[in-house]
Amino acid sequence: MKKIINRKMYNTETATMLGQYWNGIGSSDFRTLTETLYKTKKGEYFLHGSGGPLSKYSEPCGSNGRCGSEDIIALTKDQAIDWAEENEIIELFEENGEFADVIEEA
Repeated sequence: MKKIINRKMYNTETATMLGQYWNGIGSSDFRTLTETLYKTKKGEYFLHGSGGPLSKYSEPCGSNGRCGSEDIIALTKDQAIDWAEENEIIELFEENGEFADVIEEA
């Protein structure tokens, strides 16, 4: 998927996938949701998300209905770190991970 945001092209085919979250609900369920964190060649972070009609990626369709959809959302580094922490993408914080430099041992 490609999307232009603030005159920048975000493309899932040319960016590096860093991590993925899936809510564990099958694709036939209206609540299904998948998000993938990417980093562009120029160091920009973004999410590609998709979900069913009862997910945050739903959009209006028909006269009164909702349909599943997908979107790209540009993120700052801090937002990408917050997303990875919220979704427990631990490998991004481990040694040699994308965000290893922001974590300290408890």
